[in-house]
Amino acid sequence: MARFLDFIFGILKWPVALLMLVSLPSLIEILGHFQFNNPRFFAFLMGAVAYIVLKVMAAARTNMSMLILAHELTHIFFALLTFHKVVHIHLNMDESGGAMGFKGKGNWLIVVGPYFFPLFLFFLMLGITYWHKSLDGNLWVNGFLGYFFMYHLESMAIQIHSEQPDFKEVGFPFCWMFLPGANIFICSVILAFNTGGWAYVQRYLLVFCKLNLHYIEQVLGYFTS
Repeated sequence: MARFLDFIFGILKWPVALLMLVSLPSLIEILGHFQFNNPRFFAFLMGAVAYIVLKVMAAARTNMSMLILAHELTHIFFALLTFHKVVHIHLNMDESGGAMGFKGKGNWLIVVGPYFFPLFLFFLMLGITYWHKSLDGNLWVNGFLGYFFMYHLESMAIQIHSEQPDFKEVGFPFCWMFLPGANIFICSVILAFNTGGWAYVQRYLLVFCKLNLHYIEQVLGYFTS
């Protein structure tokens, strides 16, 4: 199964990158569809501000050990998701980086996963979904989402740079085509979840697909006219 999925992801690599690139206009435009004047977003914003304030008050630098661990765990998450057997994980004691290993060839999703996917936020969202009845209407939940959202943004800002070995592995053109759109898309999904859970995420995806098809038709029309 792992070999088959690696083959499929190999075929999809550049089409997915191109899709993310041409989706940028619709991804940016759709941000205007969110309603930010509501208590849930205010609590979300307060959680994000709390993250910044706590870092400033504590004069704390980024916890690189936690960031590296999250990075390697995200590699592992996508390796397992594509049926690869993980054989080891290693974190350097000097906080200079880490590594994980798995059996098989691997694919680009395993390599670039940590540069757009918020692993901690994902499991927090799953937990909120499981306990949604007891947490419904609790603005503290939105605050926690905002707090970890800001942690995710900081992680991406630190990790995405031209010296990343992972970028060299999959190719810089692919990364510059795929990652901007992928990050905006993931951030939008988080905002949609904060607004109304998975039901609102579904609404967001429908609007995104319709808007994206409109832009793609315009692009194709430009080249075929």
